Amino acid sequence: MNLILFGPPAAGKGTQAKRLVAERGMVQLSTGDMLRAAISSGTELGQRCKAIMDAGHLVPDPIVIALIELRLDEAEAAGGAIFDGFPRTLAQAEALDEMLERRGARIDHVIRLKVDEEALLARVTQRFKEQGRPDDNPETFVTRLEAYNNQTAPLLPYYEGQGKLAEIDGMGSVEAVAAEIDRVLG
Repeated sequence: MNLILFGPPAAGKGTQAKRLVAERGMVQLSTGDMLRAAISSGTELGQRCKAIMDAGHLVPDPIVIALIELRLDEAEAAGGAIFDGFPRTLAQAEALDEMLERRGARIDHVIRLKVDEEALLARVTQRFKEQGRPDDNPETFVTRLEAYNNQTAPLLPYYEGQGKLAEIDGMGSVEAVAAEIDRVLG
């Protein structure tokens, strides 16, 4: 099973993906984690990604698509992937569909975590204070949220048209959101 967790930054996608990995053995393909790892590596690619992310912009499609493709074998061996933070653009969604189709696979479910943007800003501000993640800087977050609304949210009709989109309330407790996700997945 291949699943996309969809929603703006700080909506809880990573938390739910980690739970699904633990409970279902799937592989989480988090572009955020992959990009942070690239930055930590200190490579030229990592430095390019850091500059882009620090400015609050989305990393270009070719870089993100290549990072995802590198992990698909691992996901297939585990029985499926949870795409967390990917795709973010229509080009990425189409590239993902093509990559999976070449492998005889597909996206089975797209779950959108619907959240209140002001509550998200409060969540990010708290996480920034506690963890100090540069991409959680509240000012950068506002830019990332705008990028999500302008570039990523338009993917909803793409997946709705495929009959794969389920929307759930992402503002509930971790347990309530998990129960709704489990209901969708069956």
